[in-house]
Formats: sequence, structure tokens, C-alpha cells
Amino acid sequence: MRIVGGIYRHRLITYPDDAVHIRPTKDRVREAIFSAVGDLTSRQGLDLYSGSGAMGIEGLSRGAKFMTFVDHNKVAIDTTKKNLNSLNIKNAEVLFMEDFLALEKFHQENRKFDVVFLDPPYKLGKYEEIISLLFKNDLLSENAIIIIESDHDIQIDESLFMKRRDYKYGEIKVSIVWRSL
Repeated sequence: MRIVGGIYRHRLITYPDDAVHIRPTKDRVREAIFSAVGDLTSRQGLDLYSGSGAMGIEGLSRGAKFMTFVDHNKVAIDTTKKNLNSLNIKNAEVLFMEDFLALEKFHQENRKFDVVFLDPPYKLGKYEEIISLLFKNDLLSENAIIIIESDHDIQIDESLFMKRRDYKYGEIKVSIVWRSL
């Protein structure tokens, strides 16, 4: 797997062998997502359910200021750390935590994120609940973007966002929502 754009473009990263629980986002899908999202310069990011860390690393490669990687799978965390180390990335933190506990921790720390990558294991179906918690815990900046990858259509309260774009790549569905324009 490779980084498709930015300062780490063409650099290789590894992905976990745990194919049962971890499903890396394909290069062509990441490339399309970041083309749609645009400039991430100086943004604070959250890669929830980080897996290999590919989405967050792609964000850092494209100018994000800092990225927080969260996963509850030890293999995923170890892989993310390995990938960050291989690229000598220092502007990141990696947390081995449950999703809800991480969101509560960020709330207590008064953290805000400009870009959130939300790609939980499809069978968990936590999309709507996580998005609701991002708002309830006031974790999104005014100009936040959420990138959601799933295997089905996600129901989102459209009144929370100024813009939504949906894409389909084979069986993969990607929704990108902007809090403001």
C-alpha cells in the first residue's frame, strides 16, 4: 500500500495481516476521497478506527497539522505506529482505546477536530452514534469535515451539515460531510 499524494507521495506503508477485523482503504479510493476533500493545510485530524493509519497519514501528507489515531485493535495500533515511525512522522499521537472512551477523553480535554476519518468495522454499525457523539461532545470545529466509509447508506441529520457528497466505489460507499463551507 502506498501514500497517494502530498509530501509522502509514493512512500510505502504496511497494513495489518488481520484481514478479518481490519480492511485497509484502497489507494484509488483514498485518492478520490482526498481529491474531493481538498486542502488540509493546518487542520487537526482524528483517524478513529485507524487500522493501518493510511487515512490519517494521507491527511498528514497533504498538510494536516496534527493527527490523532485511535483504535482498539492492538495489531492496528502496532501497524499505525510502525508506519508513522517508518515515515519519521512526529506530529501525531496513537491511542489504544475504545471509541467512546476516546471521544469522552477528547471532550474532557476540550479538543476540536477539523477533519475526522470514520471507518469502523462495517458490522459494528456505529456511524450515526459516533457522529452524534462528535456533536454532543463538541468535538468538531466550525469548519469540520467528516469522511465516512461504509458498506451501506448512512443516515445523517442533514441539518447538521452545509454540504454532503456521496460516492460509490464497488461495494464501498463514502460520504463526505462539511459542517460549513
